[in-house]
Amino acid sequence: MIETLTIPDDFRPSAETLGDRVILLSGAAGGIGSAVARHCAAAGAQLILLDKAVKKLEALADEIDSADSPVPILHGMNLEGVGPADYLELATALDQQFGRLDGLVHCAAMLGELSPLSQYDPELWARTLHVNLNAPFLLNQVCLPLLDRAEDSRIIHTSDRSGRQGQAYWGAFGVAYAGVECMMQTLAAEVARKGRIRVSSLDPGPVDSPMRQQAYPAEQTTGLRSVEDVARAYVYLLSASGRPYHGKGLRWSPAVS
Repeated sequence: MIETLTIPDDFRPSAETLGDRVILLSGAAGGIGSAVARHCAAAGAQLILLDKAVKKLEALADEIDSADSPVPILHGMNLEGVGPADYLELATALDQQFGRLDGLVHCAAMLGELSPLSQYDPELWARTLHVNLNAPFLLNQVCLPLLDRAEDSRIIHTSDRSGRQGQAYWGAFGVAYAGVECMMQTLAAEVARKGRIRVSSLDPGPVDSPMRQQAYPAEQTTGLRSVEDVARAYVYLLSASGRPYHGKGLRWSPAVS
């Protein structure tokens, strides 16, 4: 069941909202990912930022540091070109440094191409599925033991409407996110007994981001949601307020209650 996530107007994150929480964020150099990183850092989180665009990560880290937020740890990784051993190496390093994870946020994504299935390039299909579905699975798998050591941890999968209802021409992207939704529900059911890890997915809706511009190059951006507004929803889910949202596919609404 899809639920609307509406953030109360009295939710005002402070530097203590995510204080002492260790959060791994994939796709941290992207439009939504970088905004989530800035807002989580401002809320006090210790971040591990993962992306293939190392120079953008470094610029983001400088921006966060200049705002007197906890200095993030950077991890350059191209999700297209790494395998299980690379994910395990990352988890081992996190274990040695922190011993736990309080949050795992999946923002990494690859659009692929907007094309009929009859014409979709098979190689691009495989690459798009790998980045959008296989990579989150592998990251979840190696991080679960770390998340289980925290008292109240989160996994948030960024989702899309094309994964919740098939859309013509969205090809591997839509199919991958349909898999992400199923993976989220499966994982939520598997970890429910212990109650330590809360798993959800979030569709931010139409957002003025580089990926949106790639999909709709001629679209007017006036009226689209900003990445900064959307980032607030991630902070809300990562905070104590996000505890009720387990096993839920969420659609963010900018309206306040």
